[in-house]
Amino acid sequence: MSQPTGSTRVDDLSVSTGPGPVTTPARGDESVGQLVSQLTETVSHLVRDEVQLAKMDLAEKGKKAGIGIGMFSAAGLLAFFGFGALVTTAILALSLAVDAWLAALIVGVLLIAVAVVVGLLGKKEVQQVGSPVPEAAVDSVKQDVAAAKEGFHR
Repeated sequence: MSQPTGSTRVDDLSVSTGPGPVTTPARGDESVGQLVSQLTETVSHLVRDEVQLAKMDLAEKGKKAGIGIGMFSAAGLLAFFGFGALVTTAILALSLAVDAWLAALIVGVLLIAVAVVVGLLGKKEVQQVGSPVPEAAVDSVKQDVAAAKEGFHR
């Protein structure tokens, strides 16, 4: 008698060894080995799904944090140029006391104002990220544990 590829025959029971649903007998006829096998397969799928959920959650939070960090970097760069412009303003004001220092002062104040706005927007983005813990995955694991405990109490 030839066996189909990907399955084995055990006591007139065809059990698939590949991915997909496993053919099982009625609930009362299952052996301990079959139950352990089903439990192992179910836990394996559950763990893989939870890891995938955690990866997706962390990727989303990482993206938001990256945007906020980029904005903080832009604010730092603008503040650096603003400080340079203010230093130039002081030099021009002391050396010439003419209209050139006023132009430099306006540019410096404008750059610092932009840096403040970008910095506050960056801070807001980083605060929206919240906790670095993958909350959706943690909640899902808690629900799975509760369901497993309920199943063992039956």
